[in-house]
Amino acid sequence: MSLFQPLPSYKISSRDKTLDLSQPHIMGILNVTPDSFSDGGQFNAVDKAVAHCQQMIEEGATIIDIGGESTRPNADAVGTSEELQRVAPVVRAIRRHCGEDIWLSIDTSNPEVMKAAFDAGADIWNDVRALKREGAAVLAAELDIPVMLMHMRGEPTTMNNLAQYDDIISDVRAELLSRIDEVTGIGVKREKIIIDPGFGFAKDYEHHCALLSQLIRLQALDLPMMFGISRKRFLAEVLSKNGVEVVATTNTVDRDVVGTAAGIFALQQGAGIIRTHNVAMMQQAVALWRQLSAHNYP
Repeated sequence: MSLFQPLPSYKISSRDKTLDLSQPHIMGILNVTPDSFSDGGQFNAVDKAVAHCQQMIEEGATIIDIGGESTRPNADAVGTSEELQRVAPVVRAIRRHCGEDIWLSIDTSNPEVMKAAFDAGADIWNDVRALKREGAAVLAAELDIPVMLMHMRGEPTTMNNLAQYDDIISDVRAELLSRIDEVTGIGVKREKIIIDPGFGFAKDYEHHCALLSQLIRLQALDLPMMFGISRKRFLAEVLSKNGVEVVATTNTVDRDVVGTAAGIFALQQGAGIIRTHNVAMMQQAVALWRQLSAHNYP
């Protein structure tokens, strides 16, 4: 049996569009923040954000994930008005310049920000807090918008103290299932949910290794999966623990090759959306995956 199996046949709809997740999709990261861990301050002007979005679309991104609040460990909180000022103008400008075909995801936990972004043309709600903020699940149900529910414990300021598990896969699966049950009980449709295992959030090095090696077990939830590990600290730890020299440990671009490899491992285990800073590199790797998964080679 080939190691490269086709993806599960999921589809996600938003407004009058449908995203076919039986084929891999690359989600390009667009941080419109001054303090994100990898690219803070690079794209927090509207013209720069639009230009970078256009570049990622040309390189193969079908989804752009726009974030106005850094969720790196110990990141400062961002007020609603500031996050709105960062996100809403960028969504409107991208929609105007890049057309209706590109899918726009908003990386926020703030219902007010999501509502403004939706009105400006956003298609997907990507929430690292899994709709736990007051009014978030109700709004998601009212908007009838696809939502990405991520596994995390606590907040970015406390999550590293909560990385204690009996069995990382079983615990993540159970906690995601609990959250799915809660939001569907509020009115979010199950067919609108995408799960995110939460790499980089409330997990240590060994947890990440175990989670990545057994990601396929999350298919038991029978929902599409987004995988986001791009440039995260775990990748630098993989390199340092295995004797791979990089230019500088603070240069997160040096993590792109190992992050791209991790993305292919995730595709092999059913993740239909790969979130990345380096769209061009991931697109090249996905091209090989497509070739090997589309044919039953002897």
